[in-house]
Amino acid sequence: VQLVESGGGVAQAGGSLRLSCTGSGFSFDDVNAVAWFRQAPGKAREGISAMNFHEGGRRYYDDSVRGRFTISADDAKDTVYLDVSTLKLDDTAVYFCAITFYVNIAVGRQAMLQPGRYRHWGQGIQVTVSS
Repeated sequence: VQLVESGGGVAQAGGSLRLSCTGSGFSFDDVNAVAWFRQAPGKAREGISAMNFHEGGRRYYDDSVRGRFTISADDAKDTVYLDVSTLKLDDTAVYFCAITFYVNIAVGRQAMLQPGRYRHWGQGIQVTVSS
């Protein structure tokens, strides 16, 4: 199982980016949930968005990104996206995608955005927001 993030870089505050997470070595048909996390320097890794296929693709967002970030998936391309807009300086971080094949009945935003729920992770990609 391998996940590779792309699309990061430097963007101006107020701007947009599309992050992609492409998987290999598995079928997305077997994925139960996907999520995006981020980690800023000196801070803990935080969950920002998730999609639970076990709930029919229900999306979850942390309050810090709701209304600005959108998670989506393209099964045909085995890719998960995170469209980020109205970027803020505080969005500067390394962004990670993660997946789980395990059917976890615990749902809700807090459960879905817990790092421990996900077993397979990408290597992360830097997003830097400049003023």
